[in-house]
Amino acid sequence: MTELIKLSNATLGRLPVAHPRYDRAALTPGIVHIGVGNFHRAHQAWYLHRLMQEGLAQDWAIIGAGVRPYDTAMREKLLAQDCLTTLIQLDPAEVSAEVVGAMIDYLPIEEGNAALIAQMADRAIRIVALTVTESGYFIDPLTKGFDAGHADIRHDAANPLTPRTAFGAMVAALKRRRDAGYGPFTALSCDNLQGNGDILRQTVVSLARLSDPALADWIEAQVSFPNSMVDCIAPATGAGEMALAQGFGIADAAPVTHEAYRQWVMEDDFCAGRPEWDKTGATFSSDVHAYEAMKIRILNAGHQVLANVGETLGLKTISDCMAHPLIAGMFRKVQTDEITQTVAPVPGMAPAAYLELIETRFANPRIVDTTRRVAFDGSARHPGFVLPILRDQLARGGSVDGLALVEALWARMCAGTREDGSQIAPNDPHWSALTQVAQNARTAPKLWLAQESLYGSLAGAAPFANAFEHWLRHLWEDGCEATLRSYMAQTPLAQTLAHNP
Repeated sequence: MTELIKLSNATLGRLPVAHPRYDRAALTPGIVHIGVGNFHRAHQAWYLHRLMQEGLAQDWAIIGAGVRPYDTAMREKLLAQDCLTTLIQLDPAEVSAEVVGAMIDYLPIEEGNAALIAQMADRAIRIVALTVTESGYFIDPLTKGFDAGHADIRHDAANPLTPRTAFGAMVAALKRRRDAGYGPFTALSCDNLQGNGDILRQTVVSLARLSDPALADWIEAQVSFPNSMVDCIAPATGAGEMALAQGFGIADAAPVTHEAYRQWVMEDDFCAGRPEWDKTGATFSSDVHAYEAMKIRILNAGHQVLANVGETLGLKTISDCMAHPLIAGMFRKVQTDEITQTVAPVPGMAPAAYLELIETRFANPRIVDTTRRVAFDGSARHPGFVLPILRDQLARGGSVDGLALVEALWARMCAGTREDGSQIAPNDPHWSALTQVAQNARTAPKLWLAQESLYGSLAGAAPFANAFEHWLRHLWEDGCEATLRSYMAQTPLAQTLAHNP
């Protein structure tokens, strides 16, 4: 057996795959990125690496960071291999690999975040970027405003010099920069939230206002918060992904697999400059909302269409779901009849064409994207991705039968058992509460919709509420496959319910 080459600066020249041609020792930092997961390394770090390969952006290297104890394990893995990462592209036609090196350090994970604050306060840092998940921005689920009552926010407001959150650390660093006369950095969210820059602005400015109103005014006036849309499927790393890296002769403690597709659309609003990401395929647009609406509704909401029924039927991956004729048929019908009806075209792409692209991407069997990962945190993802579409359909008098079925499938999954009787392990920060409600809703479906923090006024929207009750009863009485057949073959459900109230 050929000896594996351990990733490090010293072994780059021995690697059998594409790797950095630039002198990593000569790179200087320009970006701090908080939340160094697989997606960041397969997406934003890759765009920067590609620029560096062309001799550009040598002063924009990434310093990795995290604010939660679980970030420590990733930090240790990456530092042990000089922050290099093997990216393995899983195209249906072939598997290829390259090693990227745009990240040069990873800050300590520590209480009070002193190292993170100091690094962000360094005048060399011109962008602070984040991937902290959709649920990490302290948004009140009812008002969609800032959740000032969260325990971590209350702590940061009372202890602004030793914050717990990434946003508290950003506020502390911005204060230092203002006081030193260095000027601000750009704050760039790379999470799947519509208007993610606006949401980041709301979080940072609102938190600053709790302890230092003058600083909040300065941040609001000086700091850029560009909206962005990001897209690349990068599954979690397990034994299979580690084996793929080893198949290329590389010992990588944290390889990343990803599909052969990336998209990154941003507003060109960077108060302290930016890399020339557009030279490597990123798009700068004044209408990011149209791109993100297409992606979040067709792809992200589409993931929820698939994952809950897949988990309930014991299907392991999204590609398994797309290979199931009933699930694939349901996916296309919900998308065509309802989701794409709320999506406008963007330059070069109509909603129907984007749907075909998503179906191809989701069906790629090389992408081992688990239904469990995609179904995680449904209490954030359904309100964030699915329910806005439902509200738009109700407002325009369109069908909501399919979206009601999607919500019923989520309620069915949250009951905690698959159709074969096996247990579904907790998969949501609010799993216990969701499971209790889901089990009670088995005989009283509208109890699920009574969760005001999730559904608000939607519980009183008869077309949705009646369809939801119909589908959840059908699921419990007849099972998922029979219910999907009914959905695929039905006359419009609103007519059926009108005749059989």
